[in-house]
Amino acid sequence: MKIQESELILNQDGSIYHLNLQPEQIAPIIITVGDQDRVPMVSRYFDRIEHQVQKREFVTHTGWLGQTRLSVLSTGIGPDNIDIVLNELDALVNIDLQSREIRPVQTALTIIRIGTAGGLQAEVPVDHFVASTGGIGLDGLLQFYKAADQHQHPVVQALRTHFSGRWDFPVAPYFAEADPGLLQTFSSGFYPGFTATNPGFYGPQGRQLRAPVQIPEYLDLLQQFSFKETSILNLEMETAALFGLSKLLGHRAISLSAIIANRPLKKFSTNPRLAIQKLIEQVLERIG
Repeated sequence: MKIQESELILNQDGSIYHLNLQPEQIAPIIITVGDQDRVPMVSRYFDRIEHQVQKREFVTHTGWLGQTRLSVLSTGIGPDNIDIVLNELDALVNIDLQSREIRPVQTALTIIRIGTAGGLQAEVPVDHFVASTGGIGLDGLLQFYKAADQHQHPVVQALRTHFSGRWDFPVAPYFAEADPGLLQTFSSGFYPGFTATNPGFYGPQGRQLRAPVQIPEYLDLLQQFSFKETSILNLEMETAALFGLSKLLGHRAISLSAIIANRPLKKFSTNPRLAIQKLIEQVLERIG
């Protein structure tokens, strides 16, 4: 069935609307970063770069690291941007943009998110790395998709029980897991655990400046939660959305975070750029 122009929006040159990319301009392995300035921090390690494309906050460099072709793409901040990026990446490989027909054979991308996050457990030091085994979505994005498995996951049921009588979630939480094979690739040198994805940086992550927050004990409740001996290690704004949409679309995804703030210890990294640079180097060593 042909997808209509109002649903699959293309630019005049036939590229996908927001990312401004053509299918041949992305690789099967895609590193995503939030900050567009981190794209060259990754691609400077490439042996050669084939494509450099930018539109708005979405910057893409595609090239080669040894015999491995890969892309690095900036998503910007938040689950709404992840919604754009995941759907448009999927369209590039699984929809014929000229005929607007879904391809009969689907392609699975490998998506590796490199980001920064706030640590929720005192034992995970600043400047160390977390490999997210699963994302707890408190952002509401997957309410707009048929994602019953993610909304009814046992982790969600346990979370509701944990918060019962203390807070009614304003949006339905969801849970999605990282790709097991990618977790194995990044098993050493990383703290494994859950990541809580929030729709904002201040109130939704328990920060109070002048606007009062709804639930002052929010961070404490997240910190105290565990499911089958797995705790929430960090807070950020993209991981659960990345995992949830990747599951729905058939892609492999993992999220790797440099902890630049430890919330319970009130500590912040003295050199967050160095921490993210070391994380980039670790990732490229394992996939190159």
